[in-house]
Amino acid sequence: MPHDAKDDKAQHWHEPAGMKKAGHGEFKKQPTPYDAWMESEGIPVFRDIGISKVQNLPLYPWKRTGGKGHFIQLYGTETKWGCYVVEVPPGGALNPEKHMYEEIFLVIEGRGSTEVWQEGDTKKHVFEWQKGSMFSIPMNAMHRIVNATSGGALLLAGTTAPNIMNMINNVDAIFNNPFVFRDRFSGADDFFKPKDDIESDPVRGLAMRRTNFIPDVINCDLPLDNRRSVGYRRVEPFMTNNQFYFWIGQHENGRYSKAHAHTSAAILICLKGKGYTYSWPERCGPTPWKDGHASEVRRLDYEPVGMVTAAPGGARWYHQHFSVSKDDFRLTAWFGPHNPGRDPGAPGEKHTDYTAIDLDKGGTAIPYYMEDPYLRREYEETLKRNGVECRMDPKWYDKATAPANMKDVV
Repeated sequence: MPHDAKDDKAQHWHEPAGMKKAGHGEFKKQPTPYDAWMESEGIPVFRDIGISKVQNLPLYPWKRTGGKGHFIQLYGTETKWGCYVVEVPPGGALNPEKHMYEEIFLVIEGRGSTEVWQEGDTKKHVFEWQKGSMFSIPMNAMHRIVNATSGGALLLAGTTAPNIMNMINNVDAIFNNPFVFRDRFSGADDFFKPKDDIESDPVRGLAMRRTNFIPDVINCDLPLDNRRSVGYRRVEPFMTNNQFYFWIGQHENGRYSKAHAHTSAAILICLKGKGYTYSWPERCGPTPWKDGHASEVRRLDYEPVGMVTAAPGGARWYHQHFSVSKDDFRLTAWFGPHNPGRDPGAPGEKHTDYTAIDLDKGGTAIPYYMEDPYLRREYEETLKRNGVECRMDPKWYDKATAPANMKDVV
């Protein structure tokens, strides 16, 4: 390819003189193939630690999809997984498409249906959805999302597009690949029929539900878990044999979770109630206000459908979630393909559920009696202003009377 002679001179590399090191030392992060693809799609990318509600994002015409949209890339999700919000035209539909990445949807507003089929098949599977529904599109299956109302239908999507695009770096291979994943989409008549059976997930023994469609994640039953706070409920849906990992959890009103630390990937999305999340680097310790690190603590207040990054990026971050309304505080956490069972280590090595084990017992969860006193004071004051009863037992803040394990508490 022809190029200017000046470019040759500018790009020529010389060995460093003497004891100097090669390179610039500092440099700007370069766009990944996924970054470049988002730019080429012609809609903006929202970047921050979170947003109080995604309904506030302005929507722009999205030619490829036939709707309007806005990409979302919260800090810490870069290269981990992708996210966007899309509006289906009133009384219309998005363009049919297929792709070599996984995709899950949460319906924020509206009512409609989704058609799913394998290319070359005459039969289409059709299921209806409403506000609060969640569903998964099988890998590389053709699909079309239809709006059944005269108003806008708004959906939030999570994808593994960055993982695939950054590895393959060929858009045509992703959107025009002929391979049919029969193991991801069997074609069974009940494929998108909701299933409520609970089983134990094979990695950590937590509650799991195998279903490709959930009609209402806002109000569906959740099994008791107790790992994050007293009365905490949680389930892990497993959809279309995906690697995309997520869960749905709920804190009772008047209570808040223990802080715990892990690396980036998780995004918390509010489904019901209101609350706020604090995040701070693990290096600041369990008492950042007390130890003079308050300036490094990040906070986001959110409501349905707001979202916040648990760990904005780099190393491990503590994060802690506070329920502040009269409703219970229900969240869904999306991780992409970076679930806790994917921590580094050889297959078969022993791992612990360290985010649910207290700090003084080898985990990263901060017991209430070890947390920064600022948190309890602020929380009680917030609930008082909101007219909500504080249901945190004073015994939990005393090491002598605190339960050894949250499972011991009813």
